[in-house]
Amino acid sequence: MKIAVPLALTLALAGIAWAGIQLLGLYGLFGIVVPYVALASFVVGFVYRLVKWGRSAVPFRIPTTCGQQKSLPWVKQNKIENPASTAGVVGRMLMEVLFFRSLFRNTKTEKHGANLGVGSAKWLWFGALVFHWSMLVVVLRHLRFFLEPVPAPLAALEGFDSLLQVGLPVLYITDLTIVCALTFLFVRRVVLPRVRSLSLPNDFFPLFLLLGVVAAGVAMRYFVRVDVEAVKEMAMGLVTLHPVVVDGVGTIFYVHLFLACALVAYFPWSKLMHAGGVVLSPTRNMANNSRSVRHVNPWSRDLPVHTYAEYEEEFKDKMVKVGLPLDAE
Repeated sequence: MKIAVPLALTLALAGIAWAGIQLLGLYGLFGIVVPYVALASFVVGFVYRLVKWGRSAVPFRIPTTCGQQKSLPWVKQNKIENPASTAGVVGRMLMEVLFFRSLFRNTKTEKHGANLGVGSAKWLWFGALVFHWSMLVVVLRHLRFFLEPVPAPLAALEGFDSLLQVGLPVLYITDLTIVCALTFLFVRRVVLPRVRSLSLPNDFFPLFLLLGVVAAGVAMRYFVRVDVEAVKEMAMGLVTLHPVVVDGVGTIFYVHLFLACALVAYFPWSKLMHAGGVVLSPTRNMANNSRSVRHVNPWSRDLPVHTYAEYEEEFKDKMVKVGLPLDAE
C-alpha cells in the first residue's frame, strides 16, 4: 500500500491534467493559475520552514566531528572534518552540498557469518550524486524558456550536455542519467528489505512525482512533439506577470507542467526540504571552537540565586539540631 497509494496519486494527478485540457479545455487554469499557486506555496513554505528552523535555539556546540580538533600547534588539525573557523565551516558545507561528503563516508552494517561487519554504501552516494547533479543541470537548462536573450553560460551548458548528439532531436546526457538515477533510487527502496521496511508513502511519492515529470518531459522531447516557441511565449508571460495561453501546445506539456507544479508546491512541506535544511543543521554549520570561545546558551535566563549563606541562615536551627557544622561559627 505504501507504494500503490503514492503511485495511484501520481497517476491521478497526471489524469487530472490530461482530462482538464483534453476534455474540458481549462488552459487558463493549468497554464496560469496552477503555476502561480505552486510558486506561492513554494516561496511561503520555504521561507516559513527556514525561519522556523533558524529561530530554534541551539543550547550546545554540537558539530559532528570526524578528525583532529585544533589544539596544540604541533598537532595537525583536520580543517574540513573538524573546523575551528568560519572558513573551515564554509569549506565543509560546500563539500557537503556539492559532493555529499558525509554520505560518501557513510557505511552500512553487514552480517558476515555469525559476526557483524561494516561495509561500503558507495552506490547510494553515487546514485544520489548523479540524480542531484542531473536535476541541477536540467533545471538550469530550462531557464532558457524564462530568459531572453539566453545567457551564454546557459547555452554553453546546454551544448556540453548534448555532447552525445547523434542526430535530431538532440540527446541530452542528463535525460539519461536522471532516469537511471531515479530508477536506481526507487529499486533500492523496493529490493533492499531493511530500506523497504523503513520507507513510508511520503518517501515514494516524491520519487513518483519526479519520475512522472521526467517521463513527460522525455516524451515531449523525443516522441510527442510540441511547439517550443509557444512554450517559451507562455513561460515569458508567466515571468513578466503578463500570462498568456498559446494555441498549439500539446496536452502532454500541460501534464508535464502540472506534475512539476505539484512537485514545486509539495517541496517545502516534504522531506525534499532537506535541500534548504542542510545549511541550518547545527551539526554541520557550527565551528568546533568550544575550547577557545565561550558558547552562551540562548535558553539561559536570569534566575534568583539562593546562596549557601542564605540557605544556612534559613535552616540554621534545623542544622544545629542534627549536629551539622555552621560556616557562620
